[in-house]
Amino acid sequence: MSKHKKDKLQDEQNKSTEQEENISENLEQNEKGSESFDEKAEIKIAELEMQVKDWQDKLLRKATKKENYKRRTENDQFNLINYAAESFIVKLLPIVDDFERTLEHIDDINNNKSVKDGIKLVYEKLLKVLNDQGIKKMQTKGQPFNVDYHDALMQKKDDSVPDHTVLEEIESGYLYRDKVIRHAKVIVSEESSSDDNQISNEGSGESSTENEK
Repeated sequence: MSKHKKDKLQDEQNKSTEQEENISENLEQNEKGSESFDEKAEIKIAELEMQVKDWQDKLLRKATKKENYKRRTENDQFNLINYAAESFIVKLLPIVDDFERTLEHIDDINNNKSVKDGIKLVYEKLLKVLNDQGIKKMQTKGQPFNVDYHDALMQKKDDSVPDHTVLEEIESGYLYRDKVIRHAKVIVSEESSSDDNQISNEGSGESSTENEK
């Protein structure tokens, strides 16, 4: 083989080797580029997911705030409708008090029966009007004292009832629907002292001993 042909063959082999190397380098670069693209895509997807979550949270907070406002508005409207007459009713209660005081002492006055019956009739009609409007008079005497309904003016000793029992009602209490609009002013039984209980127990013990003797 002539030298020229050998050189030509060598050049072709060198070119082939260079092409293979270039192809290999291109493949490696493509692989690296693909990996870089995948990483960037994952980062972008994560960023978009965070943005979506952030918007979801904002929308949820906005919807919750709107619902809370709606409920408050509805409650305000409900209270306005149901308790609109409260101030007027409170002004009527002293008139009812006057009727009750008059009826308590009416038998001490030398009036004829028709006057007494007339006053009682007006009083009963007034109570019925109040009752029809949702006003109810508390029943307090003999009931356990309750700070939610009663206002204790004083205490009295009374061993015939349990401690903290309403003995007397000085001024009536009233409920408007489910709301206390005036507490009842009452007198309550005192709490039994431990000394009284001890004396009572000692007395019982002495009586038992004497009976045994």
